[in-house]
Amino acid sequence: MPTETFEFQVEARQLLQMMIHSIYSNKDVFLRELISNASDALDKLRLEALRDDTLGADVSDLHIDIEADKDARTLTVRDNGIGMSHDEVVRLIGTIANSGTAKFLKELKEAQDPAAAEGLIGQFGVGFYASFMVADEVTLVTRRAGESKGTRWASTGEGTYTIETADDAPQGTSVTLRLKPADTEDQLFDYTSPWKIKEIVKRYSDFITWPVKMAAEAVEPTADAEGGADGENAENAESVAPPEPETLNSMKALWARSRDDVSDDEYHELYKHISHDWNDPLETIRMQAEGTFEYQALLFIPSRAPQDLFSQGHKRGVQLYVKRVFIMDDCEALMPEYLRFVKGVVDAQDLSLNVSREILQQDRQIQLMHRRLAKKVLSSIKDMMAAHPERYATFWREFGRVLKEGLLGDFDNRDAILGVSSFATTHDEAEPTTLQQYVERMKEGQQHIFFMTGESRAAIENSPHMEAFRAKGVEVLLLTDPVDEVWVDAVPEFDGKQLRSIAKGEADLDTEEEKKEVEAEREKRQQEFAELLTWMTARLGEDVKEVRLSSRLTVSPACIVSDTHDVTPALQNMYRAMGQDMPRTKRILELNPGHPLVAGLRTAQAERADDADLAETAELLYGLALLAEGGELSDPSRFTKLMADRLERTL
Repeated sequence: MPTETFEFQVEARQLLQMMIHSIYSNKDVFLRELISNASDALDKLRLEALRDDTLGADVSDLHIDIEADKDARTLTVRDNGIGMSHDEVVRLIGTIANSGTAKFLKELKEAQDPAAAEGLIGQFGVGFYASFMVADEVTLVTRRAGESKGTRWASTGEGTYTIETADDAPQGTSVTLRLKPADTEDQLFDYTSPWKIKEIVKRYSDFITWPVKMAAEAVEPTADAEGGADGENAENAESVAPPEPETLNSMKALWARSRDDVSDDEYHELYKHISHDWNDPLETIRMQAEGTFEYQALLFIPSRAPQDLFSQGHKRGVQLYVKRVFIMDDCEALMPEYLRFVKGVVDAQDLSLNVSREILQQDRQIQLMHRRLAKKVLSSIKDMMAAHPERYATFWREFGRVLKEGLLGDFDNRDAILGVSSFATTHDEAEPTTLQQYVERMKEGQQHIFFMTGESRAAIENSPHMEAFRAKGVEVLLLTDPVDEVWVDAVPEFDGKQLRSIAKGEADLDTEEEKKEVEAEREKRQQEFAELLTWMTARLGEDVKEVRLSSRLTVSPACIVSDTHDVTPALQNMYRAMGQDMPRTKRILELNPGHPLVAGLRTAQAERADDADLAETAELLYGLALLAEGGELSDPSRFTKLMADRLERTL
């Protein structure tokens, strides 16, 4: 096949330019990324060879080789793993298949602080592309196990790459970097230097389960051998044996070692290898189960949410090993969906090496591990909450929205999830609150935990529903995440206190004593407004099920509320967006009897019930209440005309 030239995807080209211009200060990590990719390729080959007897791949000596040429200034990382086909090279190397790429690049360009830029790179993970931080040209030669021909890929990172057939390619993948010219400042970063390569491997890749090998430095000939007359010595000098490969890493699984024998830095490097994140994890969680069913787990909570956390293609789950043998990446059966941000390793002792994803879904031991791992993660978050509030605040900012999804399906851990959840509140504009803190601050005689859902804090705080709660100093939780619309209907109470929406049912804010005092006044007002309420219910019957007096309004003339068990309009819209048919639900219009507009409407209605202006006023009052809560008018043009006509008459 002749040499083909391709253009990089736009996002890939932009990212390459950023790599070439060295926006990341710690360039050493390029080697970690290449070794990590090679390790993944070896894992995949061993697994595929277990499952496919006809593969015909040699798995007798799987390893990673590093070869440096000081004179040519090249560095090669080679593995004899699974390799790639021609189509895989085009798909995996030429494009960046990530829905968050555009957002990532925009944020990266806007990040003026180098530390902020590095954090963004770590959040995204760039793997193979990191090579262009140190190389003027990168050449990749690969042959997929089981195929007869290989592929050669090459690029200078300037916008195009070439692909051609490599008939003599061995099984696996080799990546050769033509390193950038060294200058005086970069002498400490000479990536052809054996000591530098050893240092990087030891620091970043010591735990890799495959041997990382490099030819040991040749032994210098002795002085006699170089210039002496002794023929024997001269002969020895000419026949110096080539250097033997040296294994640079210990290959010890960190999760199998004693906690005292592993440093935090080593844990962090394992996390980066697993997650391809360049940032340190927020939390490291160790777990060891012994007895009839033994397994070890080493889990990590990232410090930042990945760009694709909420995208459909996001990979979730932890790595599964059986007796130190890698089985699969992203084992979804081990971790619930709402903990999909957790990364790590689980090493089981009693599973089959030939286990499939389908079998895992039904395996009793896997289900038991699933439950225990979820409980361990939640208990670790609770410990973080108590011991490291600042770290917990970071966790909640990054992952709180996804954690709350567990309130919908994980009934066994619902109380634990509620216990580690935080919510914005009217009590403190800056700091969120836990439900336990809310309960401890409840006013004497208060029976419910009050909340309101909405698109933003500002929208909720400006809602008419808040008026009586603000006037009485009653705390309200402000729930603005889309998932909040759903879980509040699934969670009836916390610590014996019922969760109640302030936009549903009666407000019921008065104490028993206050109710006795105001009952007579309420009864009197109810009689005074009875005719207006009946008339308006009839006039607005197509839109509302009832018009009644409100106990939650102090400033606004009217508001719209739902019955206690009705589905909220926002939730109805969410269901419709997902293609579910939702019947239209009529709601309740509440009037503020103390507002001059409502009082004037009552007087006018008693005098001229059939007046067209009054009917329009009732319609406008309903429309204003709908707009005040962020709702949509069924006929905006009619409402606008009525309002314009009414304003014109006042001039």
